[in-house]
Amino acid sequence: MSLRPLARSAAVAAALLLSQAGLAGAPPAPPAPPPDAQKAALIDLTGNWVSVTGQDWRYRMITPAKGDYRGVPLNPAGRKIADTFDPAQYGGDKYQTSAIIDCRAYGGASLLRMPTRLRINWVDANTLKIESDWGEQTRVLNFIPNRPFADGYQPLAMQAQGAAAGKTPSLQGYSVAFWEQPYRYTASAFDRGPRGGGGLGALTAAAQQPGGNLAVVTTALTPGWLRRNGVPYSAQTRVIERFQTFQDPTGAQWFNVTIEVHDPEFLNTPFITTGDFMKEPDGAKWAPHSCKVASN
Repeated sequence: MSLRPLARSAAVAAALLLSQAGLAGAPPAPPAPPPDAQKAALIDLTGNWVSVTGQDWRYRMITPAKGDYRGVPLNPAGRKIADTFDPAQYGGDKYQTSAIIDCRAYGGASLLRMPTRLRINWVDANTLKIESDWGEQTRVLNFIPNRPFADGYQPLAMQAQGAAAGKTPSLQGYSVAFWEQPYRYTASAFDRGPRGGGGLGALTAAAQQPGGNLAVVTTALTPGWLRRNGVPYSAQTRVIERFQTFQDPTGAQWFNVTIEVHDPEFLNTPFITTGDFMKEPDGAKWAPHSCKVASN
């Protein structure tokens, strides 16, 4: 009997054992890095958009009368400032329809409530830019690199706090953006909770669902106005916005934004409003109008 086949079989078996041992001892492959925000986008907000003002037309399309802050949960300190609005700075008797616009009404807490056109585009893979023609403002939405999605178990403001720390205050402030995905929750979620923790309201996601929205937290704001008649918000303001896109029965593309303004200095409760924008085919109707800051 030849020993060659046995020797050959023994060599193959030894090679297989060495290979398996090597695989068992090899470190696991590193996880793939999260996609950048542009590649991870759940909705497309790029393009040209026009504000469609149905809700609160008289507060948005014309300057409300001095002292008209109905619907805004101002505290006494906020009402005191609103009552100092000076119509003479904005056309006198015709101030309600004057084309003079104050930049403070186009700050980060109120820009998307104004009747304006927007241009939205990606500056880079983690930065989305919003420009307005009326007021000529520019907002920059900053995604945290390698963290394009919101953590459903932590409040958005907590997630954005570190990224916004130390930023210089400005009219548009500093905005941190996240993609938010909807979830379907398990029946036992209230028993388990996330990451091994329990407690009522600590939900465990069973599966991510299709769709989603853009969430934005804005801080580091300089004082501005919630309405064009001087209704104030302070430098302590934090704004939380959520953008959703949809298509109407005619096929037109829209986005809706819900705006929550939290201001412990001038508001008793958060001021929550919405804005609707319809997509335009191009920028042919773009009509820049500059703003000013009056002395009052």
